[in-house]
Amino acid sequence: MSKPICAIIGIGPKNGAAFAARFDKAGYRVALLSRSTSYSDELGASLADARAYVCDASDPESVAAAFSRVEADMGAPDVLIYNAGSGSWQTIEEITPEGFEQSWRVTALGALVASQQVIPAMKDKGSGNIVFVGATASLRGRPKTTGFAAAKAAQRSLAQSMAKHLGPLGIHVSLLIIDGSIAAAESSEAERGEQLDPRDIAETAYYLTTQPRSAWSFEVDVRPSKESW
Repeated sequence: MSKPICAIIGIGPKNGAAFAARFDKAGYRVALLSRSTSYSDELGASLADARAYVCDASDPESVAAAFSRVEADMGAPDVLIYNAGSGSWQTIEEITPEGFEQSWRVTALGALVASQQVIPAMKDKGSGNIVFVGATASLRGRPKTTGFAAAKAAQRSLAQSMAKHLGPLGIHVSLLIIDGSIAAAESSEAERGEQLDPRDIAETAYYLTTQPRSAWSFEVDVRPSKESW
């Protein structure tokens, strides 16, 4: 029996690396998609069965090309983790139209195009998981989250529309809302409940992909125990 495949878009030393390690541990082949492979190549070498791919989440052609390579090399993904995000911390008076659009392209448009790449094979199988890594900004805007909050809100609405459409087809779409700052692994702040440990975020993401069909979650928020909310 061949291994299941997990594709992760957005690879960095915190969440991206933690997602990759958790699904690798669970026996998945892992496709690491990011704008540059300088970090993901190194990460992939540390895992049992992983490959790095160049993918600019803001460019639909780049996303489609990356998934074509993943499918040719590894097969069709059973799980998609969309961890890419972008935002400039500016007020409505400071942000440019270009900055606003770029945040939307990475956070929302990229999520749409990536999902479209994996849905056909998941429909054929009658199963699959798509997990969006969201943020509290999708629920409330702050003065300096003009672009980021708008993009994350668009991503959340996209995910909800997808979940309602794809759930009856056997595809579980979920949104993991990150509420709090993310620590480096094994930090004292995470141990004290002051920051999120990326390994614990990854554990929650993996859990979402294992839920039985009788009790699927759509939106799950995670925050440190000492976070104000």
